Amino acid sequence: MKRLHWLPRRFNPVFAAFLLIAFLSGIAGALLAPTLSLFLTTEVKVRPLWVGLFYTVNAIVGIAVSFLLAKRSDTRGDRRKLILVCCLMAVGNCLLFAFNRDYLTLITAGVLLSAIANTAMPQIFALAREYADSSAREVVMFSSVMRAQLSLAWVIGPPLSFTLALNYGFTVMFVIAAATFAICALLVWFTLPSVPRVVPVEPADTLIAAPSAPIVPVSAWRNPDVRRLFIASVLMWTCNTMYIIDMPLYITADLGLPENLAGLLMGTAAGLEIPAMLLAGYYVKRFGKRNMMLFAVAAGILFYAGLVVFKFKLALMVLQLFNAIFIGIIAGIGMLYFQDLMPGRPGAATTLFTNSISTGVILAGVLQGALVENLGHYAVYWLATLLAVAALWMSVRVREV
Repeated sequence: MKRLHWLPRRFNPVFAAFLLIAFLSGIAGALLAPTLSLFLTTEVKVRPLWVGLFYTVNAIVGIAVSFLLAKRSDTRGDRRKLILVCCLMAVGNCLLFAFNRDYLTLITAGVLLSAIANTAMPQIFALAREYADSSAREVVMFSSVMRAQLSLAWVIGPPLSFTLALNYGFTVMFVIAAATFAICALLVWFTLPSVPRVVPVEPADTLIAAPSAPIVPVSAWRNPDVRRLFIASVLMWTCNTMYIIDMPLYITADLGLPENLAGLLMGTAAGLEIPAMLLAGYYVKRFGKRNMMLFAVAAGILFYAGLVVFKFKLALMVLQLFNAIFIGIIAGIGMLYFQDLMPGRPGAATTLFTNSISTGVILAGVLQGALVENLGHYAVYWLATLLAVAALWMSVRVREV
């Protein structure tokens, strides 16, 4: 039997540690995210507009904090220590949500802690990229296998989240998430490596020389392909976040389906994401990142259009296949696409990708809240379909790397 070239020749504890940390942090995140809109609606008792505003403020603060931390992580300091700090902030954030029901406190202190905590994941992937490069591993498959751990976590997390919240209360759910992040912090401290920085050599046409100043690279944002990919990614994640915010409320308020179906739908999509992601990582060299992204966005269009048309349980379950192809590919290949367009800057590239997600959350929070208050839940999925079409048009204009 032919040996898969991306697998290590022998057991590598660092490789295993990256996978375990990605899985546990994914579990903790999957406990928090699926029920957040339900938590704000039923426990904090705020209107849909304020639910959307919470997501928006959270994303704005997250962008600012993660960019500052990413800039520092790519130039100086130990990336592992930054990941550790982020994990500890995540513990504090979970405990705050567990024992507080004041909206103003959650949207200020909670949002700040969450912004720092959310920086952990892009930094883990950036450190993994550096480790893969330094140890001569296959970067695409290493990243895809790591990303698959997040999908596996989301198979387990959402159903578990709804089970805990609906049967034992949100306090128990948040405390369990805090304990999971605490375990991640211990693993980061004792198992992850510190990878020395590698200063890239920039081509002559990408350098700007200033008198009595060091030569510095042109900002990646001046690259039109980076801009187009960022805009396309923002549109994709706007669609996805509107769905995540709205779906738990939509299936109960409008469709009259049970609350725990939301967790089942999210878990099903995450389970299907794993083969989609691994197959994308395997075939990306044959078809290219651009074609894989176009295929993913086309699947996204079918998914959101399907949500407009179909309203019964079986159809919603079947549609998760298209959702899995959409998210599975853009989450894995999309991040690598940014990294390849920004060579030598894995932290900044990965953070730009995650900030496209955060920007999508900003738009999704405003749009979902406003649409539900004025037009109802149904309008959310019409808009998501149109935005997915716009994302496809923008993705076509990004060059292959």
